[in-house]
Amino acid sequence: MKIHWLGLIVVAVLCIAMDVFICRRLRRSGYRGLAWFNGALAVLTAALTTAVAVMPLNEASTPNSTFVLGQYMLYTFFAILAPKALGMLVYGIGRLLKQGWMTICSFIVAALVFGIMWWGAIVTPGKIEVNEVEMAFDNLPDAFDGYRIVQWSDAHLGTYNGRTAIVERQINTINDLHPDMICFTGDLVSRKTDEALPYRDLLARLHAPDGVFSVLGNHDYDNYVRWDDENAQIADRKALCDLQATAGWKLLNDDYTLIKRGEDQIVLIGTENFGDHPFEKRGNLAKAYSGLKDGNFKILLQHNPYAWRANTLTNSNIDLMLAGHTHAWQLMLKLGNWRWSPASIRYPEWGGAYREGNQWLYVNIGTGMVGPPMRIGTTPEITVITLKKKK
Repeated sequence: MKIHWLGLIVVAVLCIAMDVFICRRLRRSGYRGLAWFNGALAVLTAALTTAVAVMPLNEASTPNSTFVLGQYMLYTFFAILAPKALGMLVYGIGRLLKQGWMTICSFIVAALVFGIMWWGAIVTPGKIEVNEVEMAFDNLPDAFDGYRIVQWSDAHLGTYNGRTAIVERQINTINDLHPDMICFTGDLVSRKTDEALPYRDLLARLHAPDGVFSVLGNHDYDNYVRWDDENAQIADRKALCDLQATAGWKLLNDDYTLIKRGEDQIVLIGTENFGDHPFEKRGNLAKAYSGLKDGNFKILLQHNPYAWRANTLTNSNIDLMLAGHTHAWQLMLKLGNWRWSPASIRYPEWGGAYREGNQWLYVNIGTGMVGPPMRIGTTPEITVITLKKKK
């Protein structure tokens, strides 16, 4: 794993300073047991970071189980560090304001943050939120009024390390919604194709009358491990495409297909990932479908919502684009209809439905995890989009 040693040293110094301060304050206050407990946590976090630093997590030969273990070890480090840091902040404010009662508050804040972080790692990833959305269009063919599309995105199957129960629940939920079409908008895996192998039979169970369609996400190109042989990387990417084909999915790599109802039809287009820096701009709309401004009702599958403003709005009259990618950065705050995610700092369209004139975008926040193995406030999403003819 590539380590930024200067950053690691800075974090280590700050952690040591914080733990020394906490232990001294606890001992002076008579909480010797808590001081010893904090010391034990400090040793644990040091051991975790040292272990992760030397684990070969970027190697193509590294098993997925080792990679997932490394993710959880690193997350455990932050799930210990963050509560202590926030508790210390509250304690410091209390000392500044000379409010002794805030000492108790610092313990409460630390315990609350610790609980939220582990709830987000253990409980939330196994849940499913089905979001039903209606979108009305002037030019929707009459035969497609009420047409139901289920969008699934960012499965990151390696997340579950071969545990099929969660993915099976997602597959069953999708099938039980009885959609006309199922669309998967990229990132089936996180590192390599072998992550998806335990789920081949489950993926083949997805069924809709008009088919299951997919595009590749940035993680599906095998760029997140170090390959000794470029041909091996190309072969692994092909294996992922073949796996989807074997499951009965139609992968739209800069391609399109027609969905027909009697004499009416809509165009379904899929492009390769077209991302913001540092992600590659692979997708080619003009190659995928030459009549980008014709009178057909058009739906685009594209992994990264960045492409909507960078490419889709300016170069086409595509009616609806379905994207994923953001995960809402796996952290979202909600209060009534108000929502905020740090993903909004980078992506103006980070989750949910967006509209510019007559063109719509829906960003699904995904079901899997990448990076920290948690979803705080971001329950895995399955979306049902019902197309309506505007009256």
